[in-house]
Amino acid sequence: MKTPLIAALTCAIAVVSTPVHAESDVVTVYSADGLHDGSPSWFGEEFAAFTKATGIKVQYIEAGSSGVVDRLGKEKSNVQADVLVTMPPFMQKAEADGLLQPYTPAGADRIDPRNKDPKGDFVAMVDNYPGFIYNSAALKTPPKTYADLLAPQYKQKVQYSTPGQAGDGTAMMLQTFHAFGSKRDGFDYLRKLQVNSLGPSASTGKLTALVNKGELYVANGDLQMNLAQMRDNPNISVFFPAGPDGRRATFSLPYYIGLVAGAPHTANGRKLIDFLISADAQQAISKTAYGLPTRTDVHPTDSNFKTLNAALQGVDIWEPNWNQVMHDLKADVAAYNDAIASN
Repeated sequence: MKTPLIAALTCAIAVVSTPVHAESDVVTVYSADGLHDGSPSWFGEEFAAFTKATGIKVQYIEAGSSGVVDRLGKEKSNVQADVLVTMPPFMQKAEADGLLQPYTPAGADRIDPRNKDPKGDFVAMVDNYPGFIYNSAALKTPPKTYADLLAPQYKQKVQYSTPGQAGDGTAMMLQTFHAFGSKRDGFDYLRKLQVNSLGPSASTGKLTALVNKGELYVANGDLQMNLAQMRDNPNISVFFPAGPDGRRATFSLPYYIGLVAGAPHTANGRKLIDFLISADAQQAISKTAYGLPTRTDVHPTDSNFKTLNAALQGVDIWEPNWNQVMHDLKADVAAYNDAIASN
């Protein structure tokens, strides 16, 4: 999704830039960011529990949704990772590039078929929805429509992450196509928005602090990450603007998980995937990370789960064709770059 590589160390989690695969009691995860945000974080809690239960240490590498897939591709002749976690359409790209191997996790029968790859290369692990955040201290109410963001008061106060690089940035581009009814009209809107925008950002996650401080009034994001970030950023609130038809909309943007082709620790990778798909781990997603479980037999009752559902009330949910999105992405990103450059 959103941030550059990080390096952090906790008691149970080794976060490193160069995995050491001579050990047999390790598993290396390449992941888009969001699930390791905050303290506690869902990944932090679950990795620690996994290590305690199995003795297997988790080596965690984080980058943007596209970045982790690009890194896997560069390492294809010398595979370093065991498990990949990223968002669509980048997981579909990893599959198309031959970077995944089939694996059906224990409990996958409890995941809706629409959240599972037909070839068995990946499943949805945490459900999520793209949206926007605004500074609730600077603005009494959020912008009601996409058109509102074109107003002079937002000049140099809007920023969003880069389509084609960040999962959320790509999602924003897709949502713009949907809101305005066509790619042409979506690109026309993004061209107009460029007047008020600081320009694309390589990271979605870092925009939150800028909105919280008031350097920005509005940025794109996603429901899971932004609600989790509110603990440390009290001035941000989430919103979903309406399109020209007056309807607010979003779509499912899950964190997918899959086993890397040629993984040096395939057995450990399978164990970790099983652990993260387990009912116990899924039950904790909303409480710890403001994410939504993908297992149909897990029904959280915590306050965070209620907050998530409340945020989506009155918002239409639509479903992209991710294989088509992947097929069109290169051309769409090129058209996007032409549109904003022509402003």
